[in-house]
Amino acid sequence: MSAPGSPLGSGALIRLVAAREVSTRLRDKTFLISSAVMLLIILGVLVFQVVLGSGSDERRIGVTGDSAALGPALEAQGEVLGLDVTVVDVADGAAARTAVETEDVDAAVLDGTGPDPELVVRESDSTLEALVSGAVSSVALGRVLAEAGVAPGDLPQVSVTALDQTSAADQQRTVVAIVGVVLLYSLIILFGQFVAQGVVEEKSSRVVELLLATMRPWQLLAGKILGLGALGLAQIALIAVIGVGGALAFDVVDVPGDLVGTVGWVLFWYLLGYALFASLFAVAASLVSRQEDLASVLTPASLVLFVGFFVAIQAATNPSGTLAVVTSFVPGLSPMVMPVRQAAGEVAAWEVGLAVVLMLVAIALVVRLGGRVYSGALLRTSGRTKIREALRSGRA
Repeated sequence: MSAPGSPLGSGALIRLVAAREVSTRLRDKTFLISSAVMLLIILGVLVFQVVLGSGSDERRIGVTGDSAALGPALEAQGEVLGLDVTVVDVADGAAARTAVETEDVDAAVLDGTGPDPELVVRESDSTLEALVSGAVSSVALGRVLAEAGVAPGDLPQVSVTALDQTSAADQQRTVVAIVGVVLLYSLIILFGQFVAQGVVEEKSSRVVELLLATMRPWQLLAGKILGLGALGLAQIALIAVIGVGGALAFDVVDVPGDLVGTVGWVLFWYLLGYALFASLFAVAASLVSRQEDLASVLTPASLVLFVGFFVAIQAATNPSGTLAVVTSFVPGLSPMVMPVRQAAGEVAAWEVGLAVVLMLVAIALVVRLGGRVYSGALLRTSGRTKIREALRSGRA
Protein backbone atom coordinates (compact mmCIF):
# COMPACT_ATOMS: atom_id res chain seq x y z
CA MET A 1 0.00 0.00 0.00
CA SER A 2 1.41 3.40 -0.97
CA ALA A 3 1.68 6.28 1.43
CA PRO A 4 -0.62 9.26 0.92
CA GLY A 5 0.61 11.44 -1.89
CA SER A 6 3.22 8.92 -3.09
CA PRO A 7 3.02 6.72 -6.20
CA LEU A 8 5.64 4.38 -4.73
CA GLY A 9 4.97 1.29 -2.64
CA SER A 10 6.09 0.82 0.95
CA GLY A 11 9.12 -1.24 -0.04
CA ALA A 12 10.37 1.40 -2.49
CA LEU A 13 9.92 4.19 0.07
CA ILE A 14 11.78 2.24 2.74
CA ARG A 15 14.63 1.54 0.30
CA LEU A 16 14.83 5.22 -0.60
CA VAL A 17 15.11 6.23 3.07
CA ALA A 18 17.66 3.46 3.71
CA ALA A 19 19.79 4.55 0.72
CA ARG A 20 19.63 8.16 1.90
CA GLU A 21 20.85 7.19 5.39
CA VAL A 22 23.71 5.11 3.98
CA SER A 23 24.90 7.83 1.60
CA THR A 24 24.68 10.44 4.36
CA ARG A 25 26.80 8.42 6.79
CA LEU A 26 29.36 7.46 4.16
CA ARG A 27 30.08 11.17 3.85
CA ASP A 28 30.18 11.65 7.62
CA LYS A 29 33.68 12.15 9.06
CA THR A 30 32.71 10.65 12.42
CA PHE A 31 31.71 7.39 10.78
CA LEU A 32 34.80 7.23 8.60
CA ILE A 33 37.14 8.02 11.48
CA SER A 34 35.49 5.50 13.81
CA SER A 35 35.73 2.82 11.11
CA ALA A 36 39.42 3.53 10.59
CA VAL A 37 40.09 3.48 14.34
CA MET A 38 38.36 0.11 14.79
CA LEU A 39 40.32 -1.42 11.92
CA LEU A 40 43.57 -0.05 13.33
CA ILE A 41 42.73 -1.50 16.75
CA ILE A 42 42.11 -4.95 15.26
CA LEU A 43 45.32 -4.81 13.23
CA GLY A 44 47.19 -3.56 16.30
CA VAL A 45 45.93 -6.49 18.37
CA LEU A 46 47.05 -8.93 15.66
CA VAL A 47 50.49 -7.34 15.38
CA PHE A 48 50.83 -7.42 19.18
CA GLN A 49 49.97 -11.12 19.23
CA VAL A 50 52.48 -11.83 16.47
CA VAL A 51 55.24 -9.88 18.22
CA LEU A 52 54.38 -11.55 21.52
CA GLY A 53 54.42 -14.98 19.95
CA SER A 54 57.63 -14.34 18.03
CA GLY A 55 59.47 -13.38 21.18
CA SER A 56 60.44 -17.00 21.89
CA ASP A 57 63.12 -17.54 24.50
CA GLU A 58 66.26 -18.35 22.54
CA ARG A 59 69.55 -19.63 23.96
CA ARG A 60 72.89 -20.00 22.17
CA ILE A 61 75.08 -22.58 23.87
CA GLY A 62 78.69 -23.23 22.97
CA VAL A 63 80.02 -26.78 23.17
CA THR A 64 83.71 -27.75 23.14
CA GLY A 65 84.94 -30.81 21.31
CA ASP A 66 82.50 -33.17 19.60
CA SER A 67 78.94 -31.84 19.88
CA ALA A 68 77.37 -34.78 18.03
CA ALA A 69 76.09 -36.36 21.24
CA LEU A 70 75.46 -33.37 23.49
CA GLY A 71 74.00 -31.03 20.82
CA PRO A 72 70.79 -33.03 20.15
CA ALA A 73 70.36 -33.60 23.89
CA LEU A 74 70.56 -29.82 24.52
CA GLU A 75 68.02 -29.13 21.79
CA ALA A 76 65.65 -31.80 23.10
CA GLN A 77 65.93 -30.49 26.65
CA GLY A 78 65.28 -26.98 25.33
CA GLU A 79 61.98 -28.14 23.80
CA VAL A 80 60.94 -29.52 27.18
CA LEU A 81 61.68 -26.17 28.84
CA GLY A 82 60.14 -24.11 26.04
CA LEU A 83 63.48 -22.73 24.83
CA ASP A 84 64.81 -22.41 21.31
CA VAL A 85 68.35 -23.78 21.68
CA THR A 86 71.11 -23.20 19.12
CA VAL A 87 74.31 -25.23 19.60
CA VAL A 88 77.58 -23.55 18.57
CA ASP A 89 80.85 -25.48 18.25
CA VAL A 90 83.85 -23.83 19.94
CA ALA A 91 87.47 -24.93 19.73
CA ASP A 92 88.48 -25.17 23.37
CA GLY A 93 87.87 -23.85 26.88
CA ALA A 94 89.61 -20.51 26.25
CA ALA A 95 87.57 -19.87 23.12
CA ALA A 96 84.39 -20.86 25.00
CA ARG A 97 85.09 -18.38 27.83
CA THR A 98 85.81 -15.63 25.31
CA ALA A 99 82.55 -16.34 23.48
CA VAL A 100 80.60 -16.10 26.74
CA GLU A 101 82.33 -12.84 27.75
CA THR A 102 81.66 -11.24 24.36
CA GLU A 103 78.06 -12.54 24.47
CA ASP A 104 78.44 -14.52 21.27
CA VAL A 105 76.85 -17.35 23.25
CA ASP A 106 74.73 -17.35 26.40
CA ALA A 107 76.67 -20.21 27.96
CA ALA A 108 79.34 -22.77 27.15
CA VAL A 109 79.64 -26.43 28.13
CA LEU A 110 83.17 -27.71 28.58
CA ASP A 111 83.74 -31.45 28.26
CA GLY A 112 80.00 -32.09 28.33
CA THR A 113 80.37 -35.81 27.63
CA GLY A 114 83.29 -36.30 30.00
CA PRO A 115 83.34 -37.19 33.70
CA ASP A 116 83.64 -33.58 34.88
CA PRO A 117 81.55 -31.28 32.65
CA GLU A 118 81.68 -27.54 33.34
CA LEU A 119 79.11 -24.86 32.54
CA VAL A 120 80.44 -21.33 31.89
CA VAL A 121 77.99 -18.40 32.14
CA ARG A 122 78.35 -14.65 32.59
CA GLU A 123 75.77 -14.58 35.39
CA SER A 124 73.99 -17.30 37.33
CA ASP A 125 71.01 -18.56 35.33
CA SER A 126 68.88 -21.33 36.82
CA THR A 127 67.16 -22.00 33.50
CA LEU A 128 70.43 -22.61 31.69
CA GLU A 129 71.68 -24.73 34.58
CA ALA A 130 68.56 -26.91 34.42
CA LEU A 131 68.85 -27.13 30.63
CA VAL A 132 72.48 -28.24 30.60
CA SER A 133 72.13 -30.55 33.62
CA GLY A 134 69.22 -32.35 31.99
CA ALA A 135 71.06 -32.73 28.68
CA VAL A 136 74.30 -33.97 30.31
CA SER A 137 72.37 -36.43 32.47
CA SER A 138 70.51 -37.69 29.40
CA VAL A 139 73.75 -38.33 27.51
CA ALA A 140 75.34 -40.02 30.54
CA LEU A 141 72.28 -42.22 31.07
CA GLY A 142 72.34 -43.27 27.42
CA ARG A 143 75.99 -44.22 27.70
CA VAL A 144 75.39 -46.28 30.86
CA LEU A 145 72.42 -48.06 29.27
CA ALA A 146 74.47 -48.84 26.15
CA GLU A 147 77.25 -50.33 28.25
CA ALA A 148 74.70 -52.44 30.12
CA GLY A 149 73.11 -53.61 26.86
CA VAL A 150 69.77 -51.96 27.62
CA ALA A 151 67.95 -50.10 24.85
CA PRO A 152 66.35 -46.77 25.90
CA GLY A 153 63.06 -47.99 24.44
CA ASP A 154 62.95 -50.77 27.03
CA LEU A 155 62.60 -48.23 29.85
CA PRO A 156 59.10 -47.37 31.16
CA GLN A 157 57.49 -44.62 29.06
CA VAL A 158 55.14 -42.11 30.66
CA SER A 159 51.90 -41.48 28.78
CA VAL A 160 50.02 -38.22 29.33
CA THR A 161 46.23 -38.05 29.46
CA ALA A 162 44.68 -34.56 29.44
CA LEU A 163 41.30 -34.63 31.16
CA ASP A 164 40.42 -31.19 29.78
CA GLN A 165 41.37 -31.18 26.12
CA THR A 166 39.14 -28.26 25.14
CA SER A 167 40.30 -25.59 27.59
CA ALA A 168 42.75 -23.97 25.15
CA ALA A 169 40.14 -23.84 22.37
CA ASP A 170 37.53 -22.49 24.80
CA GLN A 171 39.93 -19.77 25.90
CA GLN A 172 40.61 -18.73 22.31
CA ARG A 173 36.90 -18.60 21.51
CA THR A 174 36.21 -16.59 24.66
CA VAL A 175 38.87 -14.02 23.77
CA VAL A 176 37.42 -13.70 20.27
CA ALA A 177 33.92 -13.34 21.73
CA ILE A 178 35.07 -10.58 24.12
CA VAL A 179 36.67 -8.66 21.25
CA GLY A 180 33.48 -9.17 19.26
CA VAL A 181 31.31 -7.93 22.13
CA VAL A 182 33.47 -4.80 22.44
CA LEU A 183 32.92 -4.12 18.73
CA LEU A 184 29.23 -5.02 19.04
CA TYR A 185 28.76 -2.60 21.93
CA SER A 186 30.65 0.17 20.14
CA LEU A 187 28.76 -0.22 16.87
CA ILE A 188 25.31 -0.45 18.48
CA ILE A 189 26.03 2.75 20.43
CA LEU A 190 27.45 4.45 17.34
CA PHE A 191 24.69 3.54 14.89
CA GLY A 192 21.97 3.94 17.49
CA GLN A 193 23.16 7.51 18.00
CA PHE A 194 23.24 8.03 14.23
CA VAL A 195 19.56 7.01 14.10
CA ALA A 196 18.69 9.28 17.02
CA GLN A 197 20.61 12.25 15.63
CA GLY A 198 18.92 11.85 12.27
CA VAL A 199 15.47 11.89 13.88
CA VAL A 200 16.22 15.07 15.82
CA GLU A 201 17.82 16.80 12.83
CA GLU A 202 14.74 16.14 10.71
CA LYS A 203 12.43 17.37 13.47
CA SER A 204 14.40 20.54 14.20
CA SER A 205 14.75 21.44 10.50
CA ARG A 206 11.07 20.58 9.79
CA VAL A 207 12.24 18.21 7.04
CA VAL A 208 10.12 15.53 8.66
CA GLU A 209 6.97 17.41 7.67
CA LEU A 210 7.96 17.11 4.02
CA LEU A 211 8.88 13.47 4.38
CA LEU A 212 5.60 12.56 6.08
CA ALA A 213 3.71 14.15 3.22
CA THR A 214 4.86 11.26 1.01
CA MET A 215 5.27 8.37 3.47
CA ARG A 216 4.01 7.03 6.75
CA PRO A 217 6.02 7.35 10.01
CA TRP A 218 6.70 3.62 10.22
CA GLN A 219 8.16 3.64 6.72
CA LEU A 220 10.52 6.46 7.67
CA LEU A 221 11.52 4.64 10.87
CA ALA A 222 12.02 1.32 9.06
CA GLY A 223 14.15 2.93 6.37
CA LYS A 224 16.41 4.58 8.92
CA ILE A 225 16.90 1.43 10.96
CA LEU A 226 17.41 -0.86 7.96
CA GLY A 227 19.78 1.51 6.15
CA LEU A 228 22.05 2.17 9.10
CA GLY A 229 21.74 -1.45 10.22
CA ALA A 230 23.00 -2.66 6.85
CA LEU A 231 25.87 -0.19 7.02
CA GLY A 232 26.75 -1.31 10.54
CA LEU A 233 26.58 -4.98 9.53
CA ALA A 234 28.88 -4.30 6.59
CA GLN A 235 31.31 -2.54 8.89
CA ILE A 236 31.43 -5.26 11.54
CA ALA A 237 31.59 -7.93 8.81
CA LEU A 238 34.56 -6.15 7.22
CA ILE A 239 36.28 -5.96 10.60
CA ALA A 240 35.51 -9.65 11.16
CA VAL A 241 36.94 -10.66 7.78
CA ILE A 242 40.12 -8.68 8.38
CA GLY A 243 40.42 -9.97 11.94
CA VAL A 244 39.79 -13.63 11.06
CA GLY A 245 41.97 -13.45 7.95
CA GLY A 246 44.80 -11.84 9.89
CA ALA A 247 44.49 -14.33 12.77
CA LEU A 248 44.69 -17.26 10.36
CA ALA A 249 47.47 -15.72 8.26
CA PHE A 250 49.64 -14.97 11.29
CA ASP A 251 48.73 -18.28 12.98
CA VAL A 252 47.39 -16.49 16.04
CA VAL A 253 44.66 -19.10 16.63
CA ASP A 254 44.88 -22.90 16.66
CA VAL A 255 41.21 -23.74 15.93
CA PRO A 256 40.08 -21.77 12.84
CA GLY A 257 36.68 -23.51 12.63
CA ASP A 258 35.75 -22.49 16.16
CA LEU A 259 36.95 -18.95 15.44
CA VAL A 260 34.69 -18.57 12.41
CA GLY A 261 31.74 -20.01 14.33
CA THR A 262 32.24 -17.56 17.20
CA VAL A 263 32.46 -14.61 14.80
CA GLY A 264 29.28 -15.78 13.08
CA TRP A 265 27.37 -15.80 16.39
CA VAL A 266 28.67 -12.31 17.23
CA LEU A 267 27.33 -11.04 13.89
CA PHE A 268 23.98 -12.72 14.54
CA TRP A 269 23.66 -11.15 18.00
CA TYR A 270 24.66 -7.78 16.56
CA LEU A 271 21.62 -7.91 14.27
CA LEU A 272 19.27 -8.64 17.15
CA GLY A 273 20.88 -6.11 19.49
CA TYR A 274 20.93 -3.39 16.87
CA ALA A 275 17.28 -3.97 15.91
CA LEU A 276 16.21 -3.54 19.53
CA PHE A 277 18.37 -0.59 20.53
CA ALA A 278 18.10 1.31 17.25
CA SER A 279 14.32 1.20 17.66
CA LEU A 280 14.59 2.38 21.26
CA PHE A 281 16.99 5.18 20.31
CA ALA A 282 14.76 6.35 17.45
CA VAL A 283 11.64 6.37 19.63
CA ALA A 284 13.46 8.21 22.42
CA ALA A 285 14.85 10.78 19.98
CA SER A 286 11.39 11.50 18.60
CA LEU A 287 10.41 12.89 22.01
CA VAL A 288 12.81 15.86 21.73
CA SER A 289 13.48 18.53 19.13
CA ARG A 290 17.00 19.67 20.02
CA GLN A 291 20.35 17.86 19.93
CA GLU A 292 21.08 19.27 23.41
CA ASP A 293 18.19 17.24 24.86
CA LEU A 294 19.14 14.02 23.12
CA ALA A 295 21.53 12.67 25.77
CA SER A 296 18.90 12.76 28.50
CA VAL A 297 16.39 10.61 26.59
CA LEU A 298 19.02 8.14 25.38
CA THR A 299 20.52 7.55 28.82
CA PRO A 300 18.13 4.74 29.97
CA ALA A 301 18.72 2.59 26.87
CA SER A 302 22.44 3.36 26.94
CA LEU A 303 22.66 2.22 30.56
CA VAL A 304 20.98 -1.10 29.71
CA LEU A 305 23.50 -1.60 26.93
CA PHE A 306 26.40 -0.75 29.24
CA VAL A 307 25.16 -3.14 31.93
CA GLY A 308 25.04 -5.90 29.32
CA PHE A 309 28.59 -5.10 28.25
CA PHE A 310 29.83 -5.09 31.85
CA VAL A 311 28.15 -8.43 32.64
CA ALA A 312 29.58 -9.93 29.43
CA ILE A 313 33.12 -9.11 30.56
CA GLN A 314 32.37 -10.72 33.92
CA ALA A 315 30.86 -13.76 32.19
CA ALA A 316 34.19 -14.44 30.49
CA THR A 317 35.63 -15.54 33.85
CA ASN A 318 32.49 -17.31 35.13
CA PRO A 319 30.20 -18.23 32.20
CA SER A 320 28.17 -20.67 34.30
CA GLY A 321 27.59 -18.23 37.18
CA THR A 322 24.08 -17.21 38.16
CA LEU A 323 24.52 -13.62 36.96
CA ALA A 324 25.77 -14.68 33.53
CA VAL A 325 23.11 -17.36 33.09
CA VAL A 326 20.18 -15.14 34.10
CA THR A 327 21.24 -12.07 32.11
CA SER A 328 21.88 -14.15 28.99
CA PHE A 329 18.08 -14.55 28.75
CA VAL A 330 17.16 -10.92 29.46
CA PRO A 331 16.33 -9.01 26.25
CA GLY A 332 18.75 -6.12 25.83
CA LEU A 333 21.43 -7.89 27.89
CA SER A 334 21.49 -11.21 26.03
CA PRO A 335 23.19 -9.85 22.84
CA MET A 336 26.21 -9.03 25.00
CA VAL A 337 26.27 -11.95 27.43
CA MET A 338 25.15 -14.92 25.34
CA PRO A 339 28.02 -14.79 22.77
CA VAL A 340 30.56 -14.99 25.60
CA ARG A 341 28.78 -17.94 27.23
CA GLN A 342 28.52 -19.69 23.86
CA ALA A 343 32.24 -19.20 23.24
CA ALA A 344 33.04 -20.70 26.63
CA GLY A 345 31.03 -23.78 25.76
CA GLU A 346 28.63 -23.40 28.67
CA VAL A 347 25.35 -23.08 26.75
CA ALA A 348 22.86 -25.72 25.64
CA ALA A 349 21.08 -25.34 22.31
CA TRP A 350 17.72 -24.76 23.98
CA GLU A 351 19.18 -21.87 25.98
CA VAL A 352 20.32 -20.10 22.82
CA GLY A 353 16.94 -20.74 21.22
CA LEU A 354 15.07 -19.35 24.22
CA ALA A 355 17.26 -16.24 24.35
CA VAL A 356 16.68 -15.62 20.63
CA VAL A 357 12.90 -16.02 20.98
CA LEU A 358 12.79 -13.62 23.93
CA MET A 359 14.80 -11.06 21.96
CA LEU A 360 12.47 -11.37 18.96
CA VAL A 361 9.45 -10.88 21.22
CA ALA A 362 11.07 -7.81 22.78
CA ILE A 363 11.88 -6.38 19.35
CA ALA A 364 8.30 -6.92 18.19
CA LEU A 365 6.90 -5.16 21.28
CA VAL A 366 9.31 -2.24 20.94
CA VAL A 367 8.54 -1.85 17.23
CA ARG A 368 4.79 -1.98 17.85
CA LEU A 369 4.55 0.29 20.91
CA GLY A 370 7.58 2.36 20.01
CA GLY A 371 6.27 2.91 16.50
CA ARG A 372 3.10 4.37 17.98
CA VAL A 373 5.15 6.73 20.18
CA TYR A 374 7.30 7.63 17.19
CA SER A 375 4.26 8.42 15.05
CA GLY A 376 2.66 10.53 17.76
CA ALA A 377 5.78 12.52 18.67
CA LEU A 378 7.39 13.05 15.27
CA LEU A 379 5.46 16.20 14.34
CA ARG A 380 5.66 17.74 17.81
CA THR A 381 8.53 20.23 17.50
CA SER A 382 7.86 22.42 20.53
CA GLY A 383 9.87 21.18 23.50
CA ARG A 384 9.96 17.66 24.92
CA THR A 385 6.99 15.36 24.36
CA LYS A 386 5.77 13.02 27.08
CA ILE A 387 5.39 9.35 26.21
CA ARG A 388 1.73 9.35 27.27
CA GLU A 389 0.94 12.25 24.95
CA ALA A 390 2.80 10.61 22.09
CA LEU A 391 0.90 7.34 22.62
CA ARG A 392 -2.41 9.20 22.62
CA SER A 393 -1.52 10.99 19.40
CA GLY A 394 -0.24 7.77 17.86
CA ARG A 395 -3.55 6.02 18.52
CA ALA A 396 -5.40 8.91 16.89
